[in-house]
Amino acid sequence: MFAITENKIREKQLGDDRAGAVVIFEGLVRNHNDGKKVTCLEYQAYIEMAEKVGQEILNETFNKFDIIDAACIHRVGMLQIGDAAVWIKVLSAHRDEAYQASKYIIDEVKSRVPIWKKEHYVDQEPEWVACHRCASHEEHHHSHEAVT
Repeated sequence: MFAITENKIREKQLGDDRAGAVVIFEGLVRNHNDGKKVTCLEYQAYIEMAEKVGQEILNETFNKFDIIDAACIHRVGMLQIGDAAVWIKVLSAHRDEAYQASKYIIDEVKSRVPIWKKEHYVDQEPEWVACHRCASHEEHHHSHEAVT
């Protein structure tokens, strides 16, 4: 199941006695990006297309990895610091498949699903942003320095 929601993400119950591994990924709104103080994020999406592409990604994941079940939910609207923007849960018999499938889902969602992010800042006008390196799977690192 892939879904877009304006509501806070609540964990969906996926369970199966065959699962020996459950991987949950939550992408959270943080208070900084690229040295700028972030106050909140705004997400917009072409919902019908986003849900179609998102479901295609999940279908690909089932074909590519030996998993039992998977779900992904992405928020739209105004999100506050600490809110979950994206949530993924994968069940598999073994941990490596669950980890790899979860990574595949988030990488593909970031690069293919029509969802746009606007960062709102403390000392400047909001900006629509994207990490093209994340979307292209290019090896790189984000700054992890604390912003004060």
